Amino acid sequence: MIVYELLSSSSPTLIALCIILGMLTGSFLNVVVYRLPIMMQRDMKSQCCEYLKIDNPIPESNESPAKFRVFNLQKPDSHCPLCNHKIKASENIPVLSYLALGGKCSSCKTKISLRYPTVEFMTGALSGLVGATYGATWLTLAILILTWSLIALTLIDIDHQLLPDDITIPLLWLGLIVNTLDFGLGVGLRDAVIGAIAGYLILWIFYWIFKLATGKDGMGYGDFKLLAALGAWMGWQNLLPIIILSSLVGAVFGIFMIIIKKRDQSLPIPFGPYLAGAGFIMLIWGTQLTTYYVNTFLG
Repeated sequence: MIVYELLSSSSPTLIALCIILGMLTGSFLNVVVYRLPIMMQRDMKSQCCEYLKIDNPIPESNESPAKFRVFNLQKPDSHCPLCNHKIKASENIPVLSYLALGGKCSSCKTKISLRYPTVEFMTGALSGLVGATYGATWLTLAILILTWSLIALTLIDIDHQLLPDDITIPLLWLGLIVNTLDFGLGVGLRDAVIGAIAGYLILWIFYWIFKLATGKDGMGYGDFKLLAALGAWMGWQNLLPIIILSSLVGAVFGIFMIIIKKRDQSLPIPFGPYLAGAGFIMLIWGTQLTTYYVNTFLG
């Protein structure tokens, strides 16, 4: 009760707590983003070997995951992929440890990717923004979980063009639970259910129209599930703005990559990051954007 009163009465304290919690979570998200796809690949290989009734040996590779028979989010402990130096707690403080180590492994001096502190910093910043927007409520905690999940999905999709069911499906159910319990998001259960159904079907229909017209896959099924999850959180009313925002940003980025970076037009561009980004924008600034649109174009 005392903690709640403190957070309710002091917005800077709440925001600072969200930033710290977000940076700590960002450190864990780095683990999830790296390990979850490998775990999924191993599980798929194991199931194939079991079905074919053949042995499933440890893969022979110089890559770090191949050295461990047990590989999940808990084991092995965080370590340098080159020298296997176990990372100490003092070397795992978000952002600060990277700066203190000069961006290098303390043992073999191999450079640490700048992506790790960047993810930690951005997760902290976005978490602080959520705290500033929604205040000291249970809804803030729920939206923090949503935000962290969107960050993980974005990075995994960029790396592997994959949106794992292990994240998208629980996210959909959590959105329905949040609106069933009426945490204050302003979305009724009926709108949330319709949003989940419509979110999936809209992209599913686009997928088949594109496939029948071109013979190619325009997007993956993970995109359907992500938009369904966003619909479960924000209701069917926000699906169109999310699709428009994500499509515009995706189109601009795609044209930029083709013209400026000389990207091969045949290479696929993951759509998940744009859906996730548009969903977060609507969570934070949706009311302002809707008001601006109505006053500008319909007023």
